[in-house]
Amino acid sequence: MDSANPLKLNNQICFSLYSCSREITKLYRPLLQNLGLTYTQYIAMLALWEQDKITVSELGNRLYLDSGTLTPLLKKLEAAGLVTRTRDKKDERSVLIELTGQGSALREQALGIPEQLACQLGATPQEGMELLKLMHTLMDRIQAGQSEEA
Repeated sequence: MDSANPLKLNNQICFSLYSCSREITKLYRPLLQNLGLTYTQYIAMLALWEQDKITVSELGNRLYLDSGTLTPLLKKLEAAGLVTRTRDKKDERSVLIELTGQGSALREQALGIPEQLACQLGATPQEGMELLKLMHTLMDRIQAGQSEEA
């Protein structure tokens, strides 16, 4: 690493995170193809498998996605029979997302995906946990900095 050049592309944390994220997302493609999901649909389903029957805005906040990205994604999941979208009876402005039986059942088929990805990466469970811990720490710092600015 050429640390003498602060503007060298490979010295940028942002670029390393960006390029690594893109490559990992590519690794997911063949694994998710069997489920009929894109990567973004998969992370939406992961969030719903953790907590079902949430509003579109709650899901968007969990996934860091705006409604312009989330709405077409949810329409496709609904067309595939995996979720339903209904107006919240308590607040007509909110739309609730709920898993269908088929959407809940898909969770069983997805159980092996994290392990399959880890095998492709050749990472040990300990390395995975260390990386995850670092990423969570970084995200916490970013969010703390943003709340201080508000």
